[in-house]
Amino acid sequence: MPDKIKAQNSDLKTVNSLSVLIYAHNDELNIERCIEGAQLICRNILLIDIGSTDKTVEIANRLGAQIVSLKQTEYVELVRMTGIKQAKTDWIFILDSDEVVTPELAREITSVISDLTSENLPAGRNGRQPTTAYRIPRKNIFSKSKWLKHGGWWPDSQTRLIKRSELVDWPSVIHSTPQINGERSDLKEPLIHYSHGDFSQMVKKTIKFEGTESELLYKAHKKTTTYTFFRKFLGELYRRLIMHKGFLDGKEGIAESIYQAYSKTVTYLMLYEKSR
Repeated sequence: MPDKIKAQNSDLKTVNSLSVLIYAHNDELNIERCIEGAQLICRNILLIDIGSTDKTVEIANRLGAQIVSLKQTEYVELVRMTGIKQAKTDWIFILDSDEVVTPELAREITSVISDLTSENLPAGRNGRQPTTAYRIPRKNIFSKSKWLKHGGWWPDSQTRLIKRSELVDWPSVIHSTPQINGERSDLKEPLIHYSHGDFSQMVKKTIKFEGTESELLYKAHKKTTTYTFFRKFLGELYRRLIMHKGFLDGKEGIAESIYQAYSKTVTYLMLYEKSR
């Protein structure tokens, strides 16, 4: 996968009935690659910036993206709907700034959108409800180069291509999925997701997100004991490494499985601290 995807592929059609919404916070290292990939699909690019203080907005401006500035939040789901309300096109495609559209995925999306009209939506899998949203598989990349095929990381399908008028809500709960009228179908080509950087970044992300997770558990009156720490660590390690065969991804798969077990344990350590 090249560091930069050029947007001038002549065989890719620009889709005027589609907007790409990119959610970002202080991601100057990834935003150019993300926007250039999105431009393979269409020119209607909206950067939903969540309080960035680095050069993210400057880079996006230079690349021609429309900027929507929001206040910083703990996690992106709190502002999914706020960003979506800025779009005016029939269809929207949701990206996070550490995701990249490949030329192959761009071709598939443009082909699907060009075949769709408000009056003639294809039937969904049940043969009755129309398809109003599409799930897209994601290739999760570890340490900038290793595709994690095991450990529960593939296909990691996400609902991202959505008919805007059929989107009911995107709940403001961490890791939530959109609520949609109609049927969801699946695209074949994957997004590239550079979610796993160096370990210092990963640990920072863990402290941030597991703090939110532990707060939700605390509000739900979940209890924890010393036994809980061992059970959560060993259970997550077994699930990732053995049940989902993370070891088949080599040392990267083993390291990632250990890290996920650590991350799960941190959640319950934070819950213990809140409950004291």
